[in-house]
Amino acid sequence: MPDVRLPQGTIEYEDSGEPPGGGPTVVLLHGLFMDGTVWRKVVPELAHDARVIRPTLPLGAHRIPMEPDADLSLRGMTRLVAAFLDALDLRDVVLVLNDWGGPLLLVEEGLDERVGRFVFVACELFDNFPPGIPGRLAALAGRLGPAGVRFAVQPLRSRTLRRFPLLFGWMSKRPVDPEVSDRWFEPVLTQHAIRRDLAKYAGSRFTADETTAATERLRDFDRPALVVWAPEDKLMPRDHGRRLAELLPQGRLVEIEDSYTLIPEDQPAALTAHLRDFVADADDAAAAA
Repeated sequence: MPDVRLPQGTIEYEDSGEPPGGGPTVVLLHGLFMDGTVWRKVVPELAHDARVIRPTLPLGAHRIPMEPDADLSLRGMTRLVAAFLDALDLRDVVLVLNDWGGPLLLVEEGLDERVGRFVFVACELFDNFPPGIPGRLAALAGRLGPAGVRFAVQPLRSRTLRRFPLLFGWMSKRPVDPEVSDRWFEPVLTQHAIRRDLAKYAGSRFTADETTAATERLRDFDRPALVVWAPEDKLMPRDHGRRLAELLPQGRLVEIEDSYTLIPEDQPAALTAHLRDFVADADDAAAAA
């Protein structure tokens, strides 16, 4: 797997390469305790139309620890995403979020110049940082440091317990392939430095007013944006998708049934179809420019 060195540390990523007919660059991001494999059911089709890049962010499933002094707070992680785009010199990126909403702060931080389009797939918005009881438990564990994280993640050793609502049960309606979830949880279960990194993010302090204000700043994002939401989602309120689509100047909302937060897991075909349409629009816009 290729990697790139950032000031915060080394980030591994997967790159589908340029498709034969050319196309825009799509960067797919993931949430806590996950890596780019959450998109494994989407990439094969999407890669026909675009260069698809999936970085492994330091959110607990990464295998290379960050620098000990790395800023991995919410804003620090937002700057890390911007640094990743800079390091690979990616331009007019279609940036896709799922679960983790941190990169929406790119607009408030003035770091969105490399983003040509945003896609928000059932992610944290407004005051829903962190989402639900699982998110609040992760935040509490993070504030207790690596030891708190170590204690909190022990139930994840059990494939059965992972499906409990307080853990990963409300992330997807259907069980994630056990081999995939084993891969996600192995680093945080076995490496102190990974728990240290996760504690920095999960334990970072921010208020509902701050995250709501950052979401509202997306009014300043004057480029196309797609909001993909799941009406049955247990963690991301349905009205948040509608509200976001309304405040984005070029926002559009689509809803996908029979899914929870991890739409790439529950309804990959439907999500891929919407992403391919959105990417095709970006390609047409670039050709006309």
